[in-house]
Amino acid sequence: MPDEDRFQALFRAAYPDLVRFVERRLHPLAAEDVVAEVFVVAWRRLEEVPADHGRARAWLFGVAQRTMLNARRGDARRQALAVRVGSVLPADVVPDGSDQVVSQVDLARAWCLLSPADQEALTLTALDGLTTVEAAGVLGISRTALSLRLVRARRRLRVHLDHPATPKTAPADGGPR
Repeated sequence: MPDEDRFQALFRAAYPDLVRFVERRLHPLAAEDVVAEVFVVAWRRLEEVPADHGRARAWLFGVAQRTMLNARRGDARRQALAVRVGSVLPADVVPDGSDQVVSQVDLARAWCLLSPADQEALTLTALDGLTTVEAAGVLGISRTALSLRLVRARRRLRVHLDHPATPKTAPADGGPR
């Protein structure tokens, strides 16, 4: 059976069970993303997927379990970063006479509202101490593009600090809200 036919048969046979498996462990909205990632892995490593249906299903469940663990670790890293950001406040962010703890909580909350692209640009330059040239190299973009991203990210962070709000989601593209 050609690879594409084998993959489609695997997908049709295992998809509903895999979605239920993941939904019991995560929010239903996150389950589809995890299952999609599992099938990306299955496609890339199709030669490693057992031919037997039961063993293939178990293999997919194992990939799903590892995918969920990786997602949890990523969430924990992002939360820890928000806390670290709150503890490394630049002097110009904390207004004179303000309560340091309140400011840290506000910054951590505002940080979580930024897109991942904004967070990464600010983290590389402010916390990791990279120059704009070095950070641009890490991100694979030009120095000018990084500088523009930093200006916009700082502006959005300042807006979130000045006007605390809780939007439902941060934009995926790092664009304005």
